[in-house]
Amino acid sequence: MSNSIQNLKNAADVVIVGGGLAGLFCALKLAPRPVTLISAAPLGSGASTAWAQGGIAAALAENDSAEAHAADTIAAGAGLVDERIALGLTREAADRIEDLLRYGVPFDRDLEGRLALGREAAHSARRIVHVRGDMAGQAIIAALTDAVRNTPSIRVVEGFVAEALLAEDNAVTGLQLRKRGDDTANPETIAARALVIATGGIGHLYAVTTNPQEASGLGLAIAARAGAVIADPEFVQFHPTAMMVGRDPAPLATEALRGEGATLINDKGERFMRAAHPLAELAPRDIVARGMFAEIAAGRGAFLDARAALGDRFADKFPTVYTSCMAAGIDPARQPIPVAPAAHYHMGGIAVDARGRSSIEGLWAAGEVSSTGAHGANRLASNSLLEAIVFAARIAEDIAGCNATSPRRPTTEQPNPRNCALSTKAVHDLRAMMASHVGVIRDRERLAEAVRAFAALERDTGNVALRNMATTALMVAASAFNRRESRGAHCRDDYPAASKALARRTMTTLTQAREIARALDESAQDAVQPMMA
Repeated sequence: MSNSIQNLKNAADVVIVGGGLAGLFCALKLAPRPVTLISAAPLGSGASTAWAQGGIAAALAENDSAEAHAADTIAAGAGLVDERIALGLTREAADRIEDLLRYGVPFDRDLEGRLALGREAAHSARRIVHVRGDMAGQAIIAALTDAVRNTPSIRVVEGFVAEALLAEDNAVTGLQLRKRGDDTANPETIAARALVIATGGIGHLYAVTTNPQEASGLGLAIAARAGAVIADPEFVQFHPTAMMVGRDPAPLATEALRGEGATLINDKGERFMRAAHPLAELAPRDIVARGMFAEIAAGRGAFLDARAALGDRFADKFPTVYTSCMAAGIDPARQPIPVAPAAHYHMGGIAVDARGRSSIEGLWAAGEVSSTGAHGANRLASNSLLEAIVFAARIAEDIAGCNATSPRRPTTEQPNPRNCALSTKAVHDLRAMMASHVGVIRDRERLAEAVRAFAALERDTGNVALRNMATTALMVAASAFNRRESRGAHCRDDYPAASKALARRTMTTLTQAREIARALDESAQDAVQPMMA
């Protein structure tokens, strides 16, 4: 264990960036091989996993199967799920749950001692394992953090942010780091023979999100800037029921509440989702989010009503949600909870194969920062934590079985211009534009404006963190602009239907996103010139 960066300058082991579920699990699976784990925040405090309330999906019941779980996953993914990946994921679920039990995760059990299974939206069976109803994320991260800190082969470096991935001839050579919270600190460069990015998602690029501050698209950005192929960046899932209680990030009212019978109502007490989809509140997330967006836009508001379904049992069944509600002066046993859609999960990310390998040699990615093809255009509830542990285990096995850790050229020090101070206004403006222009419902005009703005910011800013945020924002906006249809979580009101011709995954690069921005700039200038003549 070490918090010092100095003795890692010539790291000869595997380097993992990210202290969430995927990073911790991969490090443990690699033991006793030496591993360096780099986390911007103290372990356990900056990961989206710790905020996860739903649980992990696994077909463990006698009347369930991996094939049925895969079928639900494929159905939710709106035509873009890689069926081979989905079936492999669901078939490995039981083994990975056993791993977590061995690491000390206290999943809920029934009176006979069997794992208790809940049901969530778009699942055809009860197959979600929980911890105390809505505390799965916290419990998993706590157990794995303890396991990592007690594993001698894992060196932990906390308080450093990875701000650039270094590569030569399309192969990883190292990583550039900077002390967190110190824009003027000199960056540090370490060599890496094998690099695993597990930095989480992009939710904090949006003004309203359930994700922690660390989920700002960092891993995607540094991979894209090094030339990695990025898959499906336009597909951002908005959780329908973030609690609107004035907090950033917004507390999450877990999907399991609707699984237990809670309903969505407007300010007149009407259940508006029954008219939108046969499954009503248990419809896929994209449909529920759009239904809520429309209700809120019409001025009728949206509320989660658990009074009849749970009542006085609320506090015991869902203690995390209950505490957040009471802190905001809402008693969920007796009052509906004000809710709205919020950026929650990114189906897109660094494109990886079935072993977690990216398009750059020596670079793997796991968890939300990756795009495996398992989620397609819309993630099925509670599949994200499953994907993280399945691919973390596969990556560990892949690294152990190949010569990815054979010596490489030592990383050369990179020229680093002085890093400017991070502008809070620029961050605020970026997040506001992502919410208003690249949000639940999109159109050509707003997407084009966003693409041009993010490309200019990515090009001109003198702050590395802001440049990385703008890079990821550009990737999302440019791909959303290019996908001229509505599919899964990507909804365009100027192209409201899905197109059979576009039933394929996006594979793109930062160079291509910049080219889209350049073309939009040129078309805007061409439109202005006749007006000035």
